[in-house]
Amino acid sequence: MFRFISVFLLSLSLLSITAVSVAAEKQRYRIGPGDLLSINVFGEDDLSLKEIRVGTNGTISFPLLGEVSVRNMSAQTLESNLIRMLKDGYLKKPVVTVSVIEYRLFYINGEVKKPGGYNFVDGLTIQKAVALAGGFTERASKDKITIERETEPGKVKKAGLNNAVNPGDVITVDESFF
Repeated sequence: MFRFISVFLLSLSLLSITAVSVAAEKQRYRIGPGDLLSINVFGEDDLSLKEIRVGTNGTISFPLLGEVSVRNMSAQTLESNLIRMLKDGYLKKPVVTVSVIEYRLFYINGEVKKPGGYNFVDGLTIQKAVALAGGFTERASKDKITIERETEPGKVKKAGLNNAVNPGDVITVDESFF
C-alpha cells in the first residue's frame, strides 16, 4: 500500500510540474505571423476556431469581432482580451482557451546541407536545428555560428551549438578557413 501511495504522489507531482511548465510557456511565448492557433469558446461552437493562421499583419479574423490583433501577445493575454471583447455585448461569461498548434518557422542558412525554413519545436537548440537541416557541410565552421532573433531585427549575435532557437530566428553557419 505504501508503494502505491508513493507512486501516486510521484505521478501527481510530475503532473503538477508539467502543468506549471505549460502555464509558463503559455505566458512566455509571443504569438506572431505564421503561427497556427486553436481558439475554443466553451459552449459556443460557432465562435470556436479549430485552426486559424495568424496573418502577416499579426491579426486573425474572429467571428463577431472581425480583425483582432494578436501580434506579440502571449496565449494567456489573447485569452483575456477575447473574454473582455466577447463580454462587451455578446456573451455573459465566456470561457476561452487559446493554444498554439504550430509555431512559425525558424531559418537556417550557410554551411548546412539543406538550408531553409523549418517548423519550430519546443526545446530546439542550434545543434538540433543543424540536424534538421541535414547536418554541417564539410566546409562548416562549428565555431562561427550567428543568430539573429526575430525579436531583435538587425542584431546578429555569435552563438554556440547549445543556444536555444526561437520561432522566426535566423541562424547562419559560416565557412571555416581550413
